[in-house]
Amino acid sequence: MPAMGRYCKAYPLSALRRYASWTEAAANARPDEPNASGGASTRAPRSLDDDSYVFLHDNLVVTDGVFVDEYVIFDAPSPAWEEFCRNELAFVVPDASPAAS
Repeated sequence: MPAMGRYCKAYPLSALRRYASWTEAAANARPDEPNASGGASTRAPRSLDDDSYVFLHDNLVVTDGVFVDEYVIFDAPSPAWEEFCRNELAFVVPDASPAAS
């Protein structure tokens, strides 16, 4: 069963492709359509273009869906990638602690 991460945020692929060391496993993109039972499809992966939205997770992995371990298209976290996410994408994982009253 796919796993949910703590946090993810959707970005257009064009924004992530600005990262100098960006590589993507386009073959891992989600299928164009799910099968009739709602499960994974045997269809070819969808085409990823600059307007495609993908998800950046709290562990800095990028997926083509909300699950952190499914349809992974970028999985090369590094200090440079973390800096790009923070400075260029303004990606910040919200603090999960309750607000002080």
